[in-house]
Amino acid sequence: MRRRTQAGLVARSAERDLFRGNFDTSPDDGRHRFLFHVHGTAGVGKTRLVKEFEHLARQQGALTAYVDETAGSVPAVLEAVCRQFGAQGHRLKDLERLVATHHERRYEAEAAALAALDPAPDGTPSAGGMALARAGLAGLGLVPGVAPFTAVLDPEQLAHGADRLRSVLAARFRSHDDVRLVLDPESVLTPVLADELDALASDVPWIVLLLDTYERTGPFLDAWLHDLLTTDRYGALPDTVVVVTAGQHPVDPARWGTFADFMTSLPLRPFTEAEARGLLAERGVTAEPVVAEALRLTGGLPVLLSTIAGTRPAGPEDVTDPSATAVERFLKWEQDPGRRLAALAGALPRLLDVDVFAVAADCDRDRAEELYAWVETLPFADRLGGRLRYHEVVRAPMLRLQRGRSPRGWNDGHTRLAQAFRRWREQTESGRDSGTLWLDDTWCELRLGELYHRLCADDPAAVAETLEALVDACDQGEAVAARWIRMLEDAGRDVFVPDVSTWGDRLSAVLASGGTQAVLDTLLEWAGHAHLSGPRQRGMDQDAKPKRRTSRERWHGASAYGTNDRSAATDRPPSQSARNATPLTAAIPPPLLARIHRDRALAHAARHERAAAFLEFDHALALTPDDPHTLALRGEHLRAVGLHPEALTDLERATTLDPADAYAWASLGATRLALRHPEGARTALDRALALKPDYAWALVRRARVARELGDPEGRLAALDRAVAADPDSAWAHCERGDALRAADRDQESLDAYDRAVALDPGYASAYASRGVAHHRLGRLDEALADLDRALELNPSYAWARERRDAVVRDRVG
Repeated sequence: MRRRTQAGLVARSAERDLFRGNFDTSPDDGRHRFLFHVHGTAGVGKTRLVKEFEHLARQQGALTAYVDETAGSVPAVLEAVCRQFGAQGHRLKDLERLVATHHERRYEAEAAALAALDPAPDGTPSAGGMALARAGLAGLGLVPGVAPFTAVLDPEQLAHGADRLRSVLAARFRSHDDVRLVLDPESVLTPVLADELDALASDVPWIVLLLDTYERTGPFLDAWLHDLLTTDRYGALPDTVVVVTAGQHPVDPARWGTFADFMTSLPLRPFTEAEARGLLAERGVTAEPVVAEALRLTGGLPVLLSTIAGTRPAGPEDVTDPSATAVERFLKWEQDPGRRLAALAGALPRLLDVDVFAVAADCDRDRAEELYAWVETLPFADRLGGRLRYHEVVRAPMLRLQRGRSPRGWNDGHTRLAQAFRRWREQTESGRDSGTLWLDDTWCELRLGELYHRLCADDPAAVAETLEALVDACDQGEAVAARWIRMLEDAGRDVFVPDVSTWGDRLSAVLASGGTQAVLDTLLEWAGHAHLSGPRQRGMDQDAKPKRRTSRERWHGASAYGTNDRSAATDRPPSQSARNATPLTAAIPPPLLARIHRDRALAHAARHERAAAFLEFDHALALTPDDPHTLALRGEHLRAVGLHPEALTDLERATTLDPADAYAWASLGATRLALRHPEGARTALDRALALKPDYAWALVRRARVARELGDPEGRLAALDRAVAADPDSAWAHCERGDALRAADRDQESLDAYDRAVALDPGYASAYASRGVAHHRLGRLDEALADLDRALELNPSYAWARERRDAVVRDRVG
């Protein structure tokens, strides 16, 4: 009776009996079930029941492992299984070793894959280059969720990017097994798991895996688990394995429908009146007026019943609405003022561990350890891995209580937490490449915590920074963007600004239906800038004079730009969604709107939608006409499509506004060369290289200038520097091969072409040039093979066809 009361499971007897009875049936018995799925709304007691299932399984001698949302991938789940089995005296040594190797190889692969893509002219990938880089990484499965711009890249481009990265990884890892461990870890790790479990089956009667918070982990676990249980893709599991999953939703019938005879679905609903009365009675609450009031206010939701029962109310007047004051009534019966404050402080963060709790409670480490141990015992503190999360029906009134009782104390607490999260984030960033931080879940969580608490503390700059971070998150893919949108929803709800929660809900729906690009489009449309362009928009923003306002004022609708100017700046009325936009979007500053337009331009360019790309560049420059980075980007794209005079105008203005921008100088040099001004091109490229001496893209362009100026030694010297700066650039090696061939060093040029083809097996120009070098050396068969390959890759390659015809004539002659 004491164990049942402690577990809060005076009800659910049918579910517990069903699970316990499963161990009394042989796996060969048709009544035996291999999978149990617990599902129901938040607060209904799923985690408590799963924990009780684990306890029941261990009573039967089972080896168990419990995993929740803190494991964000299949390898992380397997790592947790290894750790928990080891703690019970059964190590999975082969799987432990392989999981550790996976972590090492994945880190190496991410760094190599990002570094191997063609750099933008400044060597630090431009937004367009990063878009293609992320798309290639997504094609290899190295970016969690859906990678940026995969929705706007056509499948051929995405496949080409992924193939190039595969070749880079194949070159980096000598072992094919290491490549598979990075690209498809499930296929390598899971067979080892199956073998290890098969070996364990002779030592223990049952093996039970419990997968909680399945609404979060199911998206990456469900297909894997289905294959593991129902197919022999990974090998056969021992028939003594039982799996428990628990989440808010039922199983997917399309996937699990044919497995119905081997699984049991356990829907959990709020307690019936009899179950609720039983729980209250077990806690000593039996007076009928008190029980009736508790039943009326809780609707049978177990977490609320537990909260009321814990207060030991003497009469119905002591039973207050738990959705508003349940926690205050709970604290009423706690005589220790320190504990009362600790419980309230613990509600401020969205997730708790001892470190976060010490900051929230503003106490030293020893006191924090003591208080945190008590907070862990509270009935509404749900355990998530090694951390705690207050149930929302209790946390929400706690937050309202603190904000209403002490606004300054509220701000101080959130400010303290924001500063701590910022400090921890900066420590995480120390010495690391900023381009890889978004791949780090720890960094993302710290950044989210920092912004959440700044929003709650009413930091005037927090709204704009949060929206800017949301745009960054969209660049990383849907999974990351969804986390940022959830944070906005939480902040709007917890600071009690309903419009902001609604805004987050709508963005969440947009993300689900249209992806990250739809989120950016929606931000623009809501801000009233979706259709603005040209001089009229530029004039509008030059006239606007934003004033300093708190984030609270922004959230409540104070316009930063002037509603009259906005409506007058376009010939068409605002769209329906713009008219329905929440006031929060007024906090989007022009530079951030310009950046969204710029990202849209790069996405259009990646799809070869040139007119749309340049229109978006125009939108961006209308908002920030003196932004040198946008001018440089538009200039480079104008150069790339052959509009050299227009490109020259943008790039000269960009270098004037920012003389330290190596990217703009390099693009200006390439543009001047295209306009047949080699001396001016040399000057611009020399400026770029003075700013960034190892700038491989500029070095290759500098070599082309040297060729035009009749300087073969300078050409080859620049290309030697280029391949030294970027040894994985197929383009630089091919250009160097051309320079060697022009210097009649054909045999040496073959080595350069070989390197280029090895780095990029789809490089038609490298094959054609190598074919010409073979021809000059009298190797007609090799020449013909290379030129045929070039034409296979690019059938319209006229130069390669001419050279092939020359080889054929020589063979016939």
